[in-house]
Amino acid sequence: MSDVIDARARRKVIAAGITGNVLEWYDFAVYGFYAPIIGRLFFPSDDPTVSLIASFGAFAAGFMMRPIGGFVFGYIGDKIGRKRALVLSVMLMAIPTGVIGILPDHATIGVAAAFLMVAMRMLQGLSVGGEYTGSIVYLAEHSPAGRRGFFTSWTLFGAVGGILLGSSVSALVSHFLTADQVADWGWRLPFLSGILVGVVGLVIRRHLPDMPEDNAADKPDNPVIEAITTQWRAMLKVIGFNIINAVGFYMMFVYVVTWLIKQVKEPRSDALDINTISMAVLLVLVPVFGALSDKVGRKPLLLFGAGLFGLRAQHEFVQGHRSHEQRCRAIDKGPVAFPQAFHLVLAQAFIDFVKNVAQRGAPIG
Repeated sequence: MSDVIDARARRKVIAAGITGNVLEWYDFAVYGFYAPIIGRLFFPSDDPTVSLIASFGAFAAGFMMRPIGGFVFGYIGDKIGRKRALVLSVMLMAIPTGVIGILPDHATIGVAAAFLMVAMRMLQGLSVGGEYTGSIVYLAEHSPAGRRGFFTSWTLFGAVGGILLGSSVSALVSHFLTADQVADWGWRLPFLSGILVGVVGLVIRRHLPDMPEDNAADKPDNPVIEAITTQWRAMLKVIGFNIINAVGFYMMFVYVVTWLIKQVKEPRSDALDINTISMAVLLVLVPVFGALSDKVGRKPLLLFGAGLFGLRAQHEFVQGHRSHEQRCRAIDKGPVAFPQAFHLVLAQAFIDFVKNVAQRGAPIG
């Protein structure tokens, strides 16, 4: 009977880890998908490239806050409990998400609109820094022996699920509204919808149990300082692996939509459909490789993934002379071509960015 109870409790823990990350990454994805529209409305300029870069600059502001969020919420989790930290992080994401959905644009309140948008992005970045790391630790502490990789993989499953949900909702908006309606008010709908995900995550997390260690008295006075001074080598290794992962991930699954629309001239609905299918494939593979890491180890999979990423990047830079049309034609070859197609997009997007910065040529956005 106790085994059944433990199994049920673990399912609740996994569900809590998934729902919070769905909200956190849903909003990040939606912002990336609508960056050109947000750039025009909140960072207007005579040059569309400037508006787009400013919009992605606000996107980057959220990333700058992630390490701070990791330290802040990690401290909270160590001092007063993981459950409280996870509840706070999901609330901190839900509120700015709703505010962005109703935020007046530059034409209404002037430059204040840009400042408010950046402020909301920074709050969301702070939240994600605490959510992702906090949920990984929480799932790891609740995982049975020999299955830590599988259990913690559900954190990334939730993150990918959030991006998939954001892509799906954005695709639905683009299918049912005209381009002018999306640019006028339709882009706000995905942000407002994110509040519902936040409410679900909050309800689930309020009923989670704390680990026994959360109530222990023998805790360090400052967990952050202790981690930096005693585990700095391990922290640098983790940072290095995450840089490789983050660059490829966001170029292929967030910026790719903007690239397809602006450079390849794909309809927004088609670009979002392509991204949605790609994310669905990734969603299925995440727990599979999490379970595999329990069998073969973490290091071999990390090295394997980093090696493949490097080989594909090198190949596409060698093929840099190919045209936009040739690079995107692979997308029409079916499911087998999706990994190749998105690596093509990654390389071409970076090449285009460098050329525009160096030559001040055709705008990206």
